[in-house]
Amino acid sequence: MKSSYFHLRHMAKVSAKLSVAVVLDQRLSRVEEMSAAAPGTSKAAQSDVAAKKKKGPGALATAYLVIYNVVMTAGWLVIAVGLVRAYLARGSYHGLYYSIEKPLKFFQTGALLEILHCAVGIVPSSVVLTGFQVLSRVFLTWAITHSVREQHVVTSAALWSRRLTCASPQVQSEDSVLLFVTAWTVTEIIRYSFYTFSLLNHLPYLIKWARYTFFIVLYPMGVTGELLTIYAALPYVQKTGLYSITLPNKYNFSFDYYAFLIVVMLSYIPLFPQLYFHMIRQRKKVLGHAEDYSKVE
Repeated sequence: MKSSYFHLRHMAKVSAKLSVAVVLDQRLSRVEEMSAAAPGTSKAAQSDVAAKKKKGPGALATAYLVIYNVVMTAGWLVIAVGLVRAYLARGSYHGLYYSIEKPLKFFQTGALLEILHCAVGIVPSSVVLTGFQVLSRVFLTWAITHSVREQHVVTSAALWSRRLTCASPQVQSEDSVLLFVTAWTVTEIIRYSFYTFSLLNHLPYLIKWARYTFFIVLYPMGVTGELLTIYAALPYVQKTGLYSITLPNKYNFSFDYYAFLIVVMLSYIPLFPQLYFHMIRQRKKVLGHAEDYSKVE
């Protein structure tokens, strides 16, 4: 009970920090807009503000980011092609995860570099928001989808005296895994393409529109798949005590992974609406100007 209580307190703190980060990000953008268009401000001053806002990373950092985003775009395209080929070969969507398991783990883990990019300042994004989004996916990839495997005993007919303990995938076979993998794949192809063309100062409107539109469906789709996958893992985690630490031990510390997963699921309740509506506001801000401009034209 104590460990569950501390888990709840910890997740509450994380939720509060994320909420503060979202609010600060919104307020900062509003202050910048107000200062850029303040009455009495000269055009030269306004242009200086705009130049500072548009100032990006240096040439070396830009080259690195372009390469990184191109590689990540190609990686998620490989995953997409793998899913389509496996579906056409099998004629069923069941078990498609196994056809893209290795590239999914590699490129999703590679997204950890995005946190570093924000921390060193070559990408002007919140470390807290980026860290939460990336770590939640890496957690689901490794600590849930990869780790939850059901042990069962197989008795060989030929070798009747031997009992073989094998690991058979449990969560990987769930349809919910394909749900969030599909959502992630489409989202990441669009997102990394968006970053690549933005760095090259040649962003097609179609990619820009897709970046701020497809999430309306893909974000809830991915969250639904993630929650259903965690829920499917709960019985096995409770039965086996996976990643749990029980007392007594020399560190006098306990950890209940089952309770932790429940807290993780509950944390989606306050966090998902904040992030989702933040993207809605960003969509209005980014695409609204283009729509207004087209009306004027």
